Amino acid sequence: MPNKFSLRKLFYSEKLAPYIFASPFILTFLIFFLYPTFSTVMMSFQEITGFNDAKFIGLDNYKRLFDVHFYNALKTNTLYTIFTVLLLIPIPIVFAVILNAKVVKGRNLFKASIFIPALTSVIVAGVSFRLMFGELDTALMNSLLIKMGLPPQKWALNYWTGMMLMIILNLWRHAGINMVYYLAGLQAIPEELYESAEIDGAGTVKRFFAITLPLLKPIIIYTMTIAIFEGYRMFGESYVFWNEGMPADIGLTIVRYIYQQAFQRNDMGFGSAIGITLLLIVLVINLVQLKMFGLFKKDSD
Repeated sequence: MPNKFSLRKLFYSEKLAPYIFASPFILTFLIFFLYPTFSTVMMSFQEITGFNDAKFIGLDNYKRLFDVHFYNALKTNTLYTIFTVLLLIPIPIVFAVILNAKVVKGRNLFKASIFIPALTSVIVAGVSFRLMFGELDTALMNSLLIKMGLPPQKWALNYWTGMMLMIILNLWRHAGINMVYYLAGLQAIPEELYESAEIDGAGTVKRFFAITLPLLKPIIIYTMTIAIFEGYRMFGESYVFWNEGMPADIGLTIVRYIYQQAFQRNDMGFGSAIGITLLLIVLVINLVQLKMFGLFKKDSD
């Protein structure tokens, strides 16, 4: 008598089990990533005036990207990303190397002190920074400038000081996370390599550049990729300093521009076109970065 097909046998099948375990991720990917991406691509070619009122207009939304506001937003994001990459890689590496040294006392205290800002909400941290860098003479930073004989600054009303505010806030919040990544990488490096290099006469600086940095390359690539992605999708750092208006587009970022057009002005088609353009920009930059680091080398066979 042939065995009857049972639900138990189905779930214990070696061929079906991997798909069952992977199904939550697959469903999440399809529902929350692939479908919204496809819908955004479709909306970028449409003029949407209501929930069920959309008209195909071709590339008109993309033609509207060639304006001063989008260029200002792209400039701000690009400069912000460059500065954060230049800071969020070397500074956490220095922290990690110092805290990884056995001669340093109270390492756990310093690790916690540097990492705790990563647990702080960008809104909460941003409000604190906004108060410290306020326009009044009684604000913390302006009062320090006055005591040093320097004139007070209107930090959020100048392009470069506004850029500095966003960079400092981002560095304060994310330096601890990158430090933890680099600490994990340093602890995975065999001590024998350093001992052999020391026997050969290599000093501290030479050991750092000949052993530490090359072996940290995978983590550096990862943190750089994340920093580039986060730099171009930045929104919170801009919103906390300029939550009302942005004179001369100070602090205007691409995601902030999407928010303005899609939700404040109800132009979902144009907002979708900006979002797709942002996706392509980040994709191209990350592909170029990975190519530069040699991750797309052709097989020599």
